[in-house]
Amino acid sequence: MSPHDGSGPKDAGAKAKTRAFIALAVFLLILGGTYVLQPDDFFLYVKAFHVIAVMSWMAGLLYLPRLFIYHTDAEIGSDRSETFKMMERRLLKVIMNPAMMVSWVLGLYLAWDIYGFQGGWLHLKIAMVVGLTAVHMFFSRAVRDFAADRPRGAASYWRIWNEVPTILMIVIVILVIVKPF
Repeated sequence: MSPHDGSGPKDAGAKAKTRAFIALAVFLLILGGTYVLQPDDFFLYVKAFHVIAVMSWMAGLLYLPRLFIYHTDAEIGSDRSETFKMMERRLLKVIMNPAMMVSWVLGLYLAWDIYGFQGGWLHLKIAMVVGLTAVHMFFSRAVRDFAADRPRGAASYWRIWNEVPTILMIVIVILVIVKPF
């Protein structure tokens, strides 16, 4: 594999970025088309798209620390370490960042349009989503640290962090479904 034959990791990264951009553009076109057409059950479409975005974001938040756990065992500079760097970067940039943004935009729209930002459960839910966003930002920094071969932390450290998004997700789902207050 030559660096000049278009088959290197940078070319693969550019292709992945292009595919992600196309997928996001298609998703936004479908969402925009739904908004323009304004079917009677428009808010159900928004809810569905919100759930899809949240599922994608959560998949990344649950998988990225697992990659960190495996990455800590890879020798710095090894092919394995470089592969983990690429996987972490792509997961963050191609899936997690767009999914988080769409989750926030649609979630805030639903909070405003359906609930008028009323309800203690909603305020607590938004606080938990702010917590998820903080975890996302923390993981983003870790991706940069791993990419720069900075100190990694032990696998046990990342195993603990792997549980944080799960706990926040459980609280959020209970708040949304039960609406306890």
